Amino acid sequence: QVQLAESGGGLVQAGGSLRLSCAASGRTSGNYAMGWFRQAPGKEREFVAAINWSGGSTYYADSVKGRSTISRDNAKNTIYLQMNSLKPDDTAVYYCAADLAYSGTFYTSTYRYHYWGQGTQVTVSS
Repeated sequence: QVQLAESGGGLVQAGGSLRLSCAASGRTSGNYAMGWFRQAPGKEREFVAAINWSGGSTYYADSVKGRSTISRDNAKNTIYLQMNSLKPDDTAVYYCAADLAYSGTFYTSTYRYHYWGQGTQVTVSS
């Protein structure tokens, strides 16, 4: 099993930046993908970005491409999501998740991901 814990959320003004972290514990070996998702009030959970745990390949949703960077520190078993030029539409609870069946293709569906963190709130004020 994999345990995931997000941190780094908060309140920020539009145009500001935040860096989210997701610490993984448990089964952290192997070539699996880690993803960031977000869920705004009244909306479905949506894909934000993903990274291959060992290879460093990445994939982004169009809504954050160019404004966000996903990265990982294998020594710390932690992935990050650096978000810049934040907009009020970025307000949501952000979750990290693990796809243990990763075999080279990133998936954006929540059904693909096996383990989830509890989420961290990001609020962007206008």
